[in-house]
Amino acid sequence: MDLVAKYQGVVGRVFGNENSGSSEDSYVERLLDRINNGVLAEDRRAAMLEFQSIVSESRAGQMAFGAMGFPVILSVLKEERDDVEMVRGALETLVSALTPIDYAKGPANEVQPTLMNSDLLSREVDNISLLLSLLSEEDFYVRYYTLQLLTALLTNSPQRLQEAILSIPRGITRLMDMLMDREVIRNEALLLLTYLTREAEEIQKIVVFEGAFEKIFSIIKEEGGSEGGVVVQDCLELLNNLLRNSASNQVLLRETMSFDQLLSILKLRGTTYRYTEQKTINLLSVLETINLLIMGGPETDPGRDSNKLTNKTVLVQKRVLDHLFMVGVESQWAPVPVRCTALHCIGDLIANHPKNLEELASKRLGEEPDLEPALNSVLRILLRTSSKQEFMAADYLFKNFCQQNPDGQTMLASTLILQPQSMIHAPVEEDINMSFGSMLLHGLTTGENEGDLETCSRAASVLSHVIKGNNQCKEKVLKIELEAPTPTLGGPEPLLHRMVKYLALASSMKSKDGKSSTSENVFVQPNILKLLIIWLSDCPNAVQCFLDSRPHLTYFLELVSNPTTTVSVRGLAAVLLGECVIYNKSNASGRDAFSIVDAISQKVGLTSYFLKFDEMQKSSLFTSAKPSLPRKPLTRSTAASIAEIEDGGNESSDQKNEHPMLTSVFDSPFVYFLKRLEADIREKIVEAYSSPKSQVTVVPAELEQRSGENDVDYIKRLKTFVDKQCHEIQDLLSRNATLAEDLAKTGGNNSSPLERKVSGGSDRVQLETMRRDLQEASQRIEMLKAEKTKAESEASTYKNLAGKTESDLKSLSDAYNSLEQANFRLEKQVKALKSGDIEALEEEAREEALKESEVELNDLLVCLGQEQSKVDKLSNRLRELGEDVDKLLEDIGADVGADVGADEEDEED
Repeated sequence: MDLVAKYQGVVGRVFGNENSGSSEDSYVERLLDRINNGVLAEDRRAAMLEFQSIVSESRAGQMAFGAMGFPVILSVLKEERDDVEMVRGALETLVSALTPIDYAKGPANEVQPTLMNSDLLSREVDNISLLLSLLSEEDFYVRYYTLQLLTALLTNSPQRLQEAILSIPRGITRLMDMLMDREVIRNEALLLLTYLTREAEEIQKIVVFEGAFEKIFSIIKEEGGSEGGVVVQDCLELLNNLLRNSASNQVLLRETMSFDQLLSILKLRGTTYRYTEQKTINLLSVLETINLLIMGGPETDPGRDSNKLTNKTVLVQKRVLDHLFMVGVESQWAPVPVRCTALHCIGDLIANHPKNLEELASKRLGEEPDLEPALNSVLRILLRTSSKQEFMAADYLFKNFCQQNPDGQTMLASTLILQPQSMIHAPVEEDINMSFGSMLLHGLTTGENEGDLETCSRAASVLSHVIKGNNQCKEKVLKIELEAPTPTLGGPEPLLHRMVKYLALASSMKSKDGKSSTSENVFVQPNILKLLIIWLSDCPNAVQCFLDSRPHLTYFLELVSNPTTTVSVRGLAAVLLGECVIYNKSNASGRDAFSIVDAISQKVGLTSYFLKFDEMQKSSLFTSAKPSLPRKPLTRSTAASIAEIEDGGNESSDQKNEHPMLTSVFDSPFVYFLKRLEADIREKIVEAYSSPKSQVTVVPAELEQRSGENDVDYIKRLKTFVDKQCHEIQDLLSRNATLAEDLAKTGGNNSSPLERKVSGGSDRVQLETMRRDLQEASQRIEMLKAEKTKAESEASTYKNLAGKTESDLKSLSDAYNSLEQANFRLEKQVKALKSGDIEALEEEAREEALKESEVELNDLLVCLGQEQSKVDKLSNRLRELGEDVDKLLEDIGADVGADVGADEEDEED
């Protein structure tokens, strides 16, 4: 269906029937006729003004424009360039036809006139070329309305407009020239180019070739940098569009413009504590630009890695860290989104970049003489901030600093020196003169109320980064001993033991209403457990220190089985117990790997224990742990909402039900680490449980008779040795049976571990043998059932086939007998004819006819007898009723006779 015809049908419904000659329809037609055929210029201009007013005020007017107005208006633009007022009116009318009217919204399924008008206008490339040619006109309003029209057209039909502009020679060039025009036109052109370059790669290349970078930074400087208005935001959005998916454009910016002008936007001017909403958006936009440069381009670009490395190096050389620390750390009045984004940028800058890591390690903030290491300042923010997002950003910075940086880890660990007793109990605000390590230890050991436990968990997260994958640092921290709270409690307490103590304390922490730990405290246990898991990983001395206190093992066994704790806590506790098995080098009774496995089997059960791993891996924390995704582009529609984000408001949709700090614990590297560790734990536990405990050391010399030993003693010693061997073998068989039993069970069994445990070793072996026999018997029964089913199926098939064959044979036999009888009669007749015995045949036929007549007569007599019986019964009944039966019979006979006589007369006639 033609689109214009469709418009006309809609206009007919709006204004009235097309053929009805409605007043509205006629009025629009008269206006268009005056515009097109008017003699007086003033009259034509007045008609144009009236028509523009109708189109701008009603949807019906926009419909009428689409149905009848396009040819007239485009004709004015093509042929009447000299009449500036008419061209202005035509352009303004077109803008009105493409601008939605909010207050006149109709039903959802109603035709949208602005979309249809946009489609009509953008359908022909010549129309777009005509509009671009108007940008060369001298009149200000002609250029202004033309840019507004192109922007409206781009909003409604972006794909078609982009293709049309690319096909028109010097189309982009004409738009770029508008950036050097007067301020109002420049701003409209800037907004149009921002929309055009969001996804059109070809347009991005042409815009860069036309000198976009120089013009963008010139406008930003003219508008006042970060203190500027929305124009600065549009410039930065255009810049980000050009850099986001193009490593070559990033190289061009770096080599032609350097990054000096970009970094100058981050300089805080005037009163730094004044952060308007627009200034916040501008800073977020320039931080997004820096982040795009750090990313180096799209992942599919082959030169991305080298470009990323170069960008990081040049940015740090240009002192970008100074600006980022000023915005993210030193400026106390900066909004939370700005501080968080700045800390993220610092973390990305130093990731896997040795020179930048060294630069950060030596970085100092403040003014002489009160300079402080930058990492100390970030740590103070991490421990003190009330913002969850700011903590996560600072923690991200420390994670990237410690990752694949053993020298940096060692440097931080070397500062872990316990402060005097007076400083241990000092308020956290007095940590200004502490070293990094002392401040961290102070945060780990501040106290035992709920607020301090949160501080402890934050410090635990940082400590886990410091010691991760670095055994030297683990041993260093392992030697830290805390002074006992009171002298009566004995000697110093290892830091690892204090962490376990705080872990237990967190599980018993109550909220003010007496309920279990609050949602704000839910991340404390996972953070401490993560530290302990990283600490014990591949560190036998840490495992030994953990097992030095017998209650630790008991507590973790209870924690794994505690149904009131979260799935993540039970899973992490199970992982830590597994580390006590795979990294256990002790031979002491009760502390070796076999004893730990035995305790897990008795207190928890192997099936239930392994189920904790499965539950944790199926939780949303594990399934949603993915590598960090690129941030969404900052546009006019999203910038205001981001600038107003409250803390915790920018969580992803699939993590709404999880605490934001809890999701930071289960990041992608830690989840991968746990999955790899789980496989080792399963293998080691099965191996330890299926092997006997080393009770006897087999030395060949023990099997030989010792010098001076008589035969009786020698025999007794050999007998004792054999008994021990038998006990060990029996114990091994028991453990194998229990292991098989546990692994064969499903995780849904609700019986207690004591009920699931088989009491005696011999019973377990017997039970296992019976289970094996039963399994084999079940398999044999299944095989026999299958064979029986197959045989029954074959028998049924053969039976059906035999029945069908028998039926066919019977039918053939009957047919054969019939043919034999017919053949016999025919032969008999032939013989009779040949012998001339015709009389015999006639006599035989007569006898057969007589037999048939007799049969019919007998049947008739039977029927008459039945009728006579009925007549007799009826007569008796009539006599009982007092009727004269004989008289009735006579009358009936007379009637019958009369009827017969009448029939005979009819026949004669």
